[in-house]
Amino acid sequence: MKCPCGIFPLPGQRLDLVVADAVVVELKSQRALPEAVSAQVLSYLKATGLKRGLLINFGEPRLADGVKRFSL
Repeated sequence: MKCPCGIFPLPGQRLDLVVADAVVVELKSQRALPEAVSAQVLSYLKATGLKRGLLINFGEPRLADGVKRFSL
C-alpha cells in the first residue's frame, strides 16, 4: 500500500519530510552532526528511490552553514 505522498513506507525508519514527492528532508538541531546522519539521509534516498535530499541542521549559528545537499 502506498502512502499519500506516493512512496512506500519504510519499516523501522521515519522520514522527517518529503517535499513534492522528490526531495527527502532530514531536520536536526545539534552543534556537531555525526557522520551517521549523512549516512541516514543516503539510506533514505536509496530506500525511497528518490534522487535528492537535504539535511538541515538548526544547531549551526548561521542556518546557511547547516544546510547540506545530497544527490544520487
